[in-house]
Amino acid sequence: MKADPSAQRLLLDLADADAVLARVDHRGRSLPEDVEIAELTTKIDSTRDDLVRADISAEDLTREYRRVDSEVTGMADRERKDSALLEGGGLAPKALSELQHELASLGRRRAMLEDDLLGIMERQEAVESERQRASATVQHLEDQLADARKRRDDASATIDADREVAATRRDAIAGDVPAELLAIYDRQRSAGKVGAGLLRARRCGACRMELDRGTLASIAAAAADDVVRCEECGAVLVRTNESGL
Repeated sequence: MKADPSAQRLLLDLADADAVLARVDHRGRSLPEDVEIAELTTKIDSTRDDLVRADISAEDLTREYRRVDSEVTGMADRERKDSALLEGGGLAPKALSELQHELASLGRRRAMLEDDLLGIMERQEAVESERQRASATVQHLEDQLADARKRRDDASATIDADREVAATRRDAIAGDVPAELLAIYDRQRSAGKVGAGLLRARRCGACRMELDRGTLASIAAAAADDVVRCEECGAVLVRTNESGL
């Protein structure tokens, strides 16, 4: 295939434009804010789990406190009734002994339960502290997440603008390249390779491979409008005064 040398040189500009687009796309795929957002989301989920566990523990302790408190209240009522019986007198010695024993047992049991209530209250205080800590941490992380998302959106908007500028430049250059030559370039690009490269210092500018003497001699003998391809990567080898041929 033949193409005007000036048209072939346009491929270098086109390859440069495609490289810019590739860098812009890479920036879009590797935003540090995306990593930050993922890490913050994981932390928020974990802290929310802590908060849920604290809420469940608080509910369990509330139920336990009510149960023990109800038992203490019942014992206190029983003690008052037994004390009233003792004060009323008239009890047989055996009944009096049993009542006194029951009062002593109730007192010991109530004292133990009251100690349990104090322990429950201490645990409730610790759980409430943990719940408040987790809640404050979730709020702090959510504020950080909102900030990271805003920064990500701002960065994405900048990248989109850069991509539009690069794509416009790319389209303008491609519009000046002959269709047949552009088709060769685009096929190379669609295969995931660089479409064109400058031949300089015996190397292909696309794949950086050094060409042997025989290949260089063949290229030097080719007409200026011949489209030469790199035998290694298939890119169009663009020849200029820098090629040293």
